[in-house]
Amino acid sequence: MSVREILTAVLFGIVEGITEWLPISSTGHMLLLDEFFGLGGSAGYRELYLITVQLGAVMSVVTLYYDRLKPFELNGPRMRLCRENVSLWHRIALSCVPGAVVAVFFDDYVTVHLSSPSVIAAALIAYGVIFIAVERVRKGKTPRVTGSHGISYIDALGIGLFQTASVIPGTSRSGATIVGALAMGIERKTAAEYTFFLAVPTMIGMSAIKLLDCGASLLPHEWIYVAIGAVTAYAVSLTVIRFMTSYVGRHGFTAFAVYRIALGLLILILCRVGFIA
Repeated sequence: MSVREILTAVLFGIVEGITEWLPISSTGHMLLLDEFFGLGGSAGYRELYLITVQLGAVMSVVTLYYDRLKPFELNGPRMRLCRENVSLWHRIALSCVPGAVVAVFFDDYVTVHLSSPSVIAAALIAYGVIFIAVERVRKGKTPRVTGSHGISYIDALGIGLFQTASVIPGTSRSGATIVGALAMGIERKTAAEYTFFLAVPTMIGMSAIKLLDCGASLLPHEWIYVAIGAVTAYAVSLTVIRFMTSYVGRHGFTAFAVYRIALGLLILILCRVGFIA
């Protein structure tokens, strides 16, 4: 173990904890971070770390929204079904189906052909512009849905279809789902929270797949780095999620859109001068 690698694991965990929940693309930030502070490690370590650190982040959603997500609760000495929460889980599961189908058929293609810095930059800029456009269209209009339990199955499927766009690196999973939810007339805070909920099964599934694929190849000290990154992402996410829900309810997503465009332009400039290959 080395101090540098421990600090690098912490740094990546901090960035993941921030960028996973803000619609600014964790992929774009990880790309820049990796250019300045290489994650290093064995062949499977980097791939596993970048997925598993997201699992740490998503556990913060379970912590913060446990009462709204738990399927059972105590009723005296017995357990009873939380029907409203179970219904919400049904809609979350439906939202995950389109993304899962796209990932099965196109994940390898995307990894080989669409993981370049220029594609990431283009997606950052494009969705920044889309965010601004959607915010302007929705400005002054009364939201059709004002609570995650008010999201219908049709809404859930629609959000899931929008989420498929996040297969393109730089789009941002939260960015794609929030844009879709806003365009469908769902309140900003509700759109953000539902995106958090969707991350739970999505990240758990992705982490499980990577653990099966790469877990056996990791060295003992690399497991420690993965754990450090996940715990760091969890702790940071607790604060970021609270900030996100509070901020967007009052100010919307325009500031994040502008930031996306600026980051995309920065990546293109760094590619142009040869800093990023």
